[in-house]
Amino acid sequence: MVHFDLDGVQNVEVSKKLPSHKTAAEQLSIMEQYTATHRQHLSQPREQRELACLRVQYPALLVDIQPQDLIAGRIDVLPIGFGCVTSLGGVGHFCVFNKLRAFQRQLAEPADRARVDVLYDYWALHDLKTLYCREALTETTVGRFIDTEYPMIATARLSGMMLDYEKLLSLGIDGLRAEIHGRLLQEPENEFLQCALGGLALFAQCADAYAAMAEEQLETAQGERRAALLRIRGSMHKIRTDKPETFHQALQLFWLYALVAGVINYGRLDDFLGPYLARDLQTGELNDAQAFDLMKSLWTMIENRRTTVNGRIIVGGQGRKHPAEADVFLHLAMRVARQCRYVEPQFTLRFDSQTPDAVWDEAMDALGAGATYPTLYNDDVNVPAVAYGMRVDMETAKQYVPFGCTEFVIQGQSTGTPNICINLLKLLTVYLNGGIDPMDGKRKDAGVAIPPPEATPTYEALFAGYAQLVNAYLDLAVDRQMASFRVMNEHVSFLMMSMLTDDCIARGKAILDGGVRYLGATNETYGNINTSDSLYAIKKLVFEQKRYTLAQVAQALRDDFNGHDALRAACLACDKYGNDLDTCDSVANDVYELVAKGTRDRGIAAGMQYFLIVISNNQLNTEWGLRTGASPDGRLRGVYLNPANNPQGGANTSGPTAMLNSLRKFDPRYHAGSVQNIKFTPTLFNENRAMVKGLMKTYFDDGGCHLMVTVVNRGELEDAMAHPEKYPDLIVRVSGFSAVFVNLDRAIQEELLSRVLYGEVEA
Repeated sequence: MVHFDLDGVQNVEVSKKLPSHKTAAEQLSIMEQYTATHRQHLSQPREQRELACLRVQYPALLVDIQPQDLIAGRIDVLPIGFGCVTSLGGVGHFCVFNKLRAFQRQLAEPADRARVDVLYDYWALHDLKTLYCREALTETTVGRFIDTEYPMIATARLSGMMLDYEKLLSLGIDGLRAEIHGRLLQEPENEFLQCALGGLALFAQCADAYAAMAEEQLETAQGERRAALLRIRGSMHKIRTDKPETFHQALQLFWLYALVAGVINYGRLDDFLGPYLARDLQTGELNDAQAFDLMKSLWTMIENRRTTVNGRIIVGGQGRKHPAEADVFLHLAMRVARQCRYVEPQFTLRFDSQTPDAVWDEAMDALGAGATYPTLYNDDVNVPAVAYGMRVDMETAKQYVPFGCTEFVIQGQSTGTPNICINLLKLLTVYLNGGIDPMDGKRKDAGVAIPPPEATPTYEALFAGYAQLVNAYLDLAVDRQMASFRVMNEHVSFLMMSMLTDDCIARGKAILDGGVRYLGATNETYGNINTSDSLYAIKKLVFEQKRYTLAQVAQALRDDFNGHDALRAACLACDKYGNDLDTCDSVANDVYELVAKGTRDRGIAAGMQYFLIVISNNQLNTEWGLRTGASPDGRLRGVYLNPANNPQGGANTSGPTAMLNSLRKFDPRYHAGSVQNIKFTPTLFNENRAMVKGLMKTYFDDGGCHLMVTVVNRGELEDAMAHPEKYPDLIVRVSGFSAVFVNLDRAIQEELLSRVLYGEVEA
């Protein structure tokens, strides 16, 4: 059995979690009750076990309505419980072992600490992610997410699910219940459907609990606060059974269901909630200020969940059923995003060539104010790309939504969870070192025979050999991805999510049991551009100019370029991606097509609707870079990897147009999201607005799929590193997510500083 650290960090967490509202004694009691319930139901069907455990969590974990809340819905997350993603607790029946130990250290009584030991020992045998890791990990090739010693890391999670909230709002809880009852007539003994009804009853209990909280607070509330509590109480009474009629009721139903389901991305809320908002504004149920405050309350609720890379809200784009009403929501959301400047929600604008300039101007205003939102997605490119890549019709493709670090799913219809991450540059350093990772001396060739450098006669032979190693890891990737689905399905049904995912109720099956319409997944890739720049440097210096041998390059890498200054200078002087140079950009495309097409083909062969790469990074490009050897692009050992589809920091020296031209060269049909970042100074962005907007629009007209924009001064970032206390609210784009700059590790801050800042005056 492969050994791994149960207490190791299992998730990228930048945003500091809010403390629990419950006492330590209350938390321990709930975790013990959850554990006892799980134990008692081990021999029962997974659906019954899940429902019984959910009844322990809810409504017990609901947090009381806070004085500033205009909608109700805050939940404590404990180290033991039920969930779907590691960024909010864990997966299935979970134990986050390092957080359980941290909780244990807070306990004063030895007897209480001993009670935690009992919990730890039980979940070491039953935590779903641990069960998966025991099966899927290897000694040297596949590590536990996020163990950066390995070229590939794997996990089990159901990340990025965005539910069919339109169905929820149009049917209400009683309507969903009636649909399930109708399906039960065909299959009366169906455990999934029977327990789904129990899940709806549990939702009603949560609504009742919040109605009771509002009732209690009404005893002392006055004025505007009393009106807000009356509205919350009334909405809870309504949504426990009925479909909503007002914006507040629709917002409350959507939000409470999302919390109980455990999802952390929300989708096209403009199309779902816009009709209710527009109607209330038209009838006078709400005025503009009240609507703004309600929207801001939602933003605050999402920010307080602290899920770092998630909280997606999408507005705009093709395929909306209620475009006029949705635009009412869009315009209000733009104003809220600009004012709040929160890390979350990951506010996103979808647009196409028909999007009015007024919407563009609102987006530019928010970005120019330093909000880092909205992120920008081009439907003219992405919709046909999704249709091809995911093998769906164009109308279905119009319902694509990005989540996390830009992975795509079809809202309410598909999975897209990225349970595999691959470090392409580490694989190249392993290949050039005869199959041995230079960082730890371990063999990581996955059984691929790697010839010595002197036996590699041509660049084509080198690329073919590297491709063989990559393909071996892609075989591991699809196998581990499918295994994550199988292991999760063996233990849980994700009842609350399944009810709002097509076609689970119609098929009488949970999401991973054959219920989801499109079973898909994504494979996160890292170090893509370092890899292609490295291969180009070898191609030029070794095989074209013959200035060095491949053996000399390999030795220089082992030596971290110590004593090889001239060789490193030559590597650094080679053409670099990000400057619109076909020399190196064509190699970048070769690497892209190798991994993108290889991933997709394997996913289809394995039975998935789609398995697509995501050219992504969170902070993992920095953390993985710390454990990746020197590379032929001139990068030293332990230095951060390039961020997503962008150049290595400082490599793009030919201006923003050239950089954007490089970014758009990959065929978007073979990926499910490609993070593209660009940074401007406030002076350049705000004082040259027409020029910047023209630059961005030209990029999108020429095939650019996506852009994330940061507007910031370098001096401000440097001062924040020296005096973090002065900058508690300085927001930056890391890549697929935004973060408070001073909360980032020093190495990540340095990687951000290394990126070219357009508009900066050279000293």
